Amino acid sequence: MAVRIKLPGGTLKMKTYRELRGRERDRRVPVMKMGSLYFVWWSNSQQGSHGKPQDSHR
Repeated sequence: MAVRIKLPGGTLKMKTYRELRGRERDRRVPVMKMGSLYFVWWSNSQQGSHGKPQDSHR
């Protein structure tokens, strides 16, 4: 039942608790609960990393 709304700065997702990913449950991304729904904000910069360590060498 997850709903995704694409916005200029990222994606707003509406999910139930059992649909949340680990990073969302651990609140490593912005999450707001309203009733039984969770609103999760994934900015465009967060979507690219998916928890992978970034290369610090340039």
